Amino acid sequence: MATSDGGFDWRRIVFGDETLPDPDYPLDHVPKNERKGLVSLSAVLLGLVFFAGTMWAGAEVSAAMGFQEMLTAMVVGHIILGGYVALLCGISANAGLTTVLLARYSFGRIGAKWADLLLGGTQVGWFGVTIPMVAVPTATYFGLESAAMVSALVLIWGLLHMSTAYFGYDGMEKLSYVAVPFLVIVGLLSIGLAVGDAGGIDGLLAQTGGGEMTFGLAVTIVVGTFISAGTQAPNWARFAVNSRVAFWAGLIAFLVGNSFLFLSGAVGGAVYDVTPAGDLYEVLVAQGLASVGLIALILNIWTTNDNAAYAFSVAGAEAFDFDRKRPFVIVGCAIGILLALAGADGLLLPWLELLGQYIPPLGAIIIADFLLCWRGGIPRMDDVQFTSVRWTGVLAYVVGCLVAVLTAGSVLPGVTAPAPVPGMAALNGMLAAALVHIVGYYALEETGLLPSHRVPEDANRV
Repeated sequence: MATSDGGFDWRRIVFGDETLPDPDYPLDHVPKNERKGLVSLSAVLLGLVFFAGTMWAGAEVSAAMGFQEMLTAMVVGHIILGGYVALLCGISANAGLTTVLLARYSFGRIGAKWADLLLGGTQVGWFGVTIPMVAVPTATYFGLESAAMVSALVLIWGLLHMSTAYFGYDGMEKLSYVAVPFLVIVGLLSIGLAVGDAGGIDGLLAQTGGGEMTFGLAVTIVVGTFISAGTQAPNWARFAVNSRVAFWAGLIAFLVGNSFLFLSGAVGGAVYDVTPAGDLYEVLVAQGLASVGLIALILNIWTTNDNAAYAFSVAGAEAFDFDRKRPFVIVGCAIGILLALAGADGLLLPWLELLGQYIPPLGAIIIADFLLCWRGGIPRMDDVQFTSVRWTGVLAYVVGCLVAVLTAGSVLPGVTAPAPVPGMAALNGMLAAALVHIVGYYALEETGLLPSHRVPEDANRV
């Protein structure tokens, strides 16, 4: 891209066309004329949830419980997950706002910065830990397994994952239109082959587990696989033409799509002895489809990782109150690539644990806050005098996280805590946060004991 003096226009590369608004509206409500339909949004959200880690979780639960018991836990868990995400998607489409901008309403102008750090920071880490999941198998497939070649592939894949996020919703939409149908076809083919190798449906259902996993823990794993990403689904659902389309797109992706991935992993893990159990690529290699498996893995990781890059770019835009996302895509991806080169991929499972514990209470507060305060329509941000910190939301979040910690028995990976609260950490944290926010709103904000936002009577609502 040349300038008038023949040089490279680095500013345009980093910031885009500054004479036009950012087409992804990182600091504003998405205009009605930029909204998308059910097919577009479902494709993008399905691309987000099609992730190999969900398949590993399916194989883990099936191996521990047995196949039939796994099916029950899968249904219960995904009803919880799908309902939670669908509600968030509907709210975001109504407002046309990202998760971090919705957090301004729930936590205040300064309080929302914690959401930026939590959602953006963890997604930078996610970007880093997942690049090697495709770089290493690529190196193995082509026989390029030296450390230098693996590092080169980490860089190449990291830049490719960045590229679609760089072009925003449109870039991810185009990739998803290719990836999602291909992954569905390959998944169905793999399940069919696995059922045949298991001796039919009866042979699969007859498989028993080791018996070391409770039903509550199994549902926790099902919910935890993608509840943190589901909390960020508003980043894309805000483009929906209306809240109904957003709700159904969220339900299709996180109930149907995630169940499909979970089931695929469970079937593959039950039939083939591969490591990691249920892994998409390794299962397809065992079925004699190595080339197809590599392509499927590439698309599987790419469609999830570009969503991670997009998520931390809009969080960065909110954190620095800067109305363009591209600089944060570039910087965040650079950090993620460096993390990958440093060996961060070994932290994937602890990272999932961290995300599933501390992110869901934030989404629960946004849902409760919408139902309490903004049922008549969210006032446009320009018309709201945001309080610096909305303490009812902060208090609710702290309590929700504390309950999650006391359920999981873990503060951070490797740092234990007492676990006197039974049940599922993610679900308990969400319920506690929502309840405290409701009580705090009526007891502290409605009575004037704590400040809230000032919204003029004539505020324009969306």
